[in-house]
Amino acid sequence: PGHITWRWKDDSLGKRHWFYGKVLRKKATMIDLAVTPYFYALSNNYGNPEEDVFIQYNEGSLTLEAKLIFETILDNGPMDTIAIRRATRMTSKESNSRFDRAMALLQADFKITPIGISDSGGWRYAFIYDLVHRYYPEILVKARSIRDDEARDTLVTLYFQSDGAAQMPDIIRLFQWSRADMEKTLIHLVETGIISNGIHHPTIDGEWFALQSLIQ
Repeated sequence: PGHITWRWKDDSLGKRHWFYGKVLRKKATMIDLAVTPYFYALSNNYGNPEEDVFIQYNEGSLTLEAKLIFETILDNGPMDTIAIRRATRMTSKESNSRFDRAMALLQADFKITPIGISDSGGWRYAFIYDLVHRYYPEILVKARSIRDDEARDTLVTLYFQSDGAAQMPDIIRLFQWSRADMEKTLIHLVETGIISNGIHHPTIDGEWFALQSLIQ
């Protein structure tokens, strides 16, 4: 039942069983901690996370709201959603969409992550957030030695080990990578014998890719 799995997820936050946040398609995602560095290696974090935020904001790839939220948590330590909204002066209904977009952007780019539950607010339920590089410093260390192509190969291989077969547009929608990067990844996985291409579904048009071990 949903309420049981939801409670299990809430109780596990902060215990470092896995990484949790709005990652794939900016939706709630649970990621094995051994896999998380491969996602982090593909994020817009290159050196010092605090400097990265400043650079991204100046380049226009990070909104003012996202910058304010990051800096607020940086200065104050872990904070729940209600406290973040108050500190950044985004408590009005008019600011809801800007605040939600900023929170999703920061999670998808591995800058903040939920680490617990607070009984704040009218519903007495709010996520507590901390900075990824402060709460999971080991992820940054492990990600430094991972090349972009290695990260993509690993993540797409795991995807096929889970789903078995897929079409390229489906994988692009999930990971939100460019078509060029996805084509390069799929070609390499075909060349190394991990997946096969040129497969056709009896009722769905288009080319499919499938895990090689499933069609041998």
